[in-house]
Order: sequence, then structure tokens, then C-alpha cells
Amino acid sequence: MNNPVVLITGASSGIGATTALFAAERGYDVAITYLHNRSQAEVIAGKIIALGRKALCIQADVSIEQDVLRVFDQVDAHFGRLDALINNAAILRQKLFRDMQVAELEKTFSVNVIGSFICAREAVKRMSTHNGGNGGAIVNISSVASRFGAPFEYIDYAASKGAIDTFTLGLAKEVVSEGIRVNCVRPGIINTELHAKGGEPERIKRIAPSIPMQRAGEPEEVAKTILWLLSDDASYITGSLVDVSGGR
Repeated sequence: MNNPVVLITGASSGIGATTALFAAERGYDVAITYLHNRSQAEVIAGKIIALGRKALCIQADVSIEQDVLRVFDQVDAHFGRLDALINNAAILRQKLFRDMQVAELEKTFSVNVIGSFICAREAVKRMSTHNGGNGGAIVNISSVASRFGAPFEYIDYAASKGAIDTFTLGLAKEVVSEGIRVNCVRPGIINTELHAKGGEPERIKRIAPSIPMQRAGEPEEVAKTILWLLSDDASYITGSLVDVSGGR
């Protein structure tokens, strides 16, 4: 019997990379996408193979439809099936709202929102029992920033994640009869490179005292939640927004 297959976008580092390894440990063959860092993505793919699973590593910009279509074509050719999608790829930059440029806003929403929409659309086509698929699960990665708006940091990012929350609620209801569950994980402050990429390497140190648990989360803590939502242990859960935020 073939292993189940999961596609994880933006999985060369951080939460995506950790989730890819956890998925392999739990019996999944894994396809990952990356934007720039090929060598880091190949390291993750190598670790997946070392765990005895198949791996596929694909360069793609999820905001470009043709890139996404190419990703799914390669998954089809390599694995012949798709059982789960994790919409993880996202960008952010720390900037006051009044200083944001239209081009920056367009890029944020193209990657964080439209990219997730296109990936989910292609996954639904393959998973849907109405199309001859076996059903499956989608987990969208949002952020607790969608709840409080991230003032003075990245309002555009928070708003894009608010769109992901709403997308999850709507899509879950639309495809549940097709054997597909759709849920959302909303991380809080997690110990990854994202803060440095966004412009503030010491952000965790600044924010940690305001978190009820008094610390940042670890990628493993998010990954375990994602894999739980993909599993049969969450078989009656769809349309849920699950915060992994230390109480924030």
C-alpha cells in the first residue's frame, strides 16, 4: 500500500521544515516547495529520505499560478496521489501602515492569500470524492495576529491572515461533503527565522514577557498540532481555528 502524500508550501525552514520531518516520521511521503533556498530545502528532503519516506523538492512562487500548477503536476507525476495540503508559505515585513507601498501590499496578499487559495483549489480537485479522489485534509497556517491586528508591526500581514481565517471557515463548509476537512492553525510568537526576515531579529525577546506562558513557542509545538489535524484523531474536526500561542 502506498504511503499517504502531503504537500507543504514554504518548507525549507521554520514551521514548514519541522512539519515536513514530523510528517515523514508519521508515515507520509512529503513534497515541499521553497522560494530561494534550494540547498536548505534539499537538506530537509534528505532528512525525509533518511526517515524511509519519499521526498520531492520543488522551487515555486505560490503567488504565481503557473508555478502552483507546475507543483501539482510534479506531485501527480512523482506520487500519483495527494492526501493532505499544508498552506504554510507566507511573507511579512515590519512597517508602519502609513509607510506601506501598494507594491508591498500586493505582494503580501498575493503570497499569503492568493497563493493559499490557488494551492487549495488544486488540492481540492485531486482530493474530492466527487472527482474520484479519496478525500483528504487541508491545514491553512494563519497567525494570532489576525485577532489583534498587529498595530505598529505589520497590519497588512495580520489582515492577510484574517483572510485565511475566513477562507478556512468557508472552504470547510463547501468541501466537507467531498470528503475533505479544512482547518487552520494560528501560531503566536514562534522561535523561527521569520522575525529576522521581517526586520527585527530580537523580536522574540521583546514580546516574550507579554505572553502568558512567558516564552516563545517552538516549531515542533506547531508541527504536532498540524499533524494532529491531518490525522484520524481529528476526524470530526473541520472549519476550526486552532491557536498555538501560549495563551496570547
